[in-house]
Amino acid sequence: MAEDRSPREGSLEAPTRHPLDWKNPAFYDQAALDAELERVFDICHGCRRCVSLCQAFPTLFDLVDESPTMEVDGVAKADYAKVVDQCYLCDLCYQTKCPYVPPHPWNVDFPHLMLRAKAARHKRGETKLAAKILSSTTAVGTLASIPLVAPIVNAANRAKPTRALLDKALGVHPDARLPTYHADTARRRLKHLDGSGVAAQPAGRTRGKVALFTTCYCNVSQPQAVEDLAAVLRHNGIAVKLVEREACCGMPKLELGDLDSVAKYKAANIPVLAAAVRDGWDLTAAIPSCVLMFKQELPLMFPDDEDVLLVKRHFFDPFEYLWQRHQAGLLKTEFPSALGKVAWHVACHQRVQNIGPKTRDVLALVPGTQVTAIERCSGHDGTYGVKRATYPISRKIAQPVEARITQAAPDHFASDCPMAGAHLAHGLGDQPPAESPISLLRQAYGI
Repeated sequence: MAEDRSPREGSLEAPTRHPLDWKNPAFYDQAALDAELERVFDICHGCRRCVSLCQAFPTLFDLVDESPTMEVDGVAKADYAKVVDQCYLCDLCYQTKCPYVPPHPWNVDFPHLMLRAKAARHKRGETKLAAKILSSTTAVGTLASIPLVAPIVNAANRAKPTRALLDKALGVHPDARLPTYHADTARRRLKHLDGSGVAAQPAGRTRGKVALFTTCYCNVSQPQAVEDLAAVLRHNGIAVKLVEREACCGMPKLELGDLDSVAKYKAANIPVLAAAVRDGWDLTAAIPSCVLMFKQELPLMFPDDEDVLLVKRHFFDPFEYLWQRHQAGLLKTEFPSALGKVAWHVACHQRVQNIGPKTRDVLALVPGTQVTAIERCSGHDGTYGVKRATYPISRKIAQPVEARITQAAPDHFASDCPMAGAHLAHGLGDQPPAESPISLLRQAYGI
């Protein structure tokens, strides 16, 4: 029988990803970009499967439906930016919904097309100063975590007059929850860790030695999660130390389209991380976005960099790492404390790592524990959930998740993404409060 070469409606093949051609001047050509946006938007218009994921798709479909032709050709190209503004690169459309991703011949990669549009806009110098400041997480965190400064910043972030000024100066919504800053950072708390005193035992892809990338967010705003991660790893006979030094992973700047800054962060981080890997260390971080940056985005930006690919192979989600150890019989399963009902929000940047629900699987090992997984975006995504222009939309996106949490009536609510967890708990009035899954595991261990 002759092979059917007619156009396929959807694909049964595993999705693949093309490298990001960001160093090519044509990547930023507006005419070529507009042509590709129109092509992909037309495919999305004919499918509409992703309408419930975020605000980018309803924005696109409203533009089409309200146009003179009711087709994409009736939408003004100047309005394409309205769609781009609503994409925060969660990657769910690519990984969980779209039937036309590569290797399908239509070659749809909606998130990276939005990234290209953001990068072209940034290259033209159109990024606002407020957006640059809000995405400079390392600089802001370093300043706000100075011992005498941290309590002042935290108090100011709760005061209405200060919030009015933040709204006016940086476009931060007065009702949005802002991070709490700690002078006693994760790196200060764990500076004593050097990996000594533990005989590393390899298992599966793991080598039994982990260097922690504390992340610019967790280091100053969620240091307890990093401390708990180190405690759980050490309890399971895994040698632990901090990465010698680190800069931001680059995700905030990636979401801004500032690819040159991403490259600068990569130049600071990758040599240090690659050296640790060559010394026998695996790598992990307590935020899925940072893990994804090293496992996916940097390798797609630098596909020929051997050190980037080396780091990719040895960077793990924390629960992915623990599950590998469990499969080899090396994870301790004596838990003196049950957790009861746990409502677990599955963070987008963890879902798209294609590792499966390893957080749920590990927590389910605790006797007397029932985990309800909620696989839907929180709508936070760093700055999207705090900016005046998008905070109301982020709350709308969060509401279905918050309803599921309430329905579960849990003893604990947890999200692997601390920003998503805080955003959802804020909408629930902290009833229940957000917790880290790794902190729950430490609690179950009683350590």
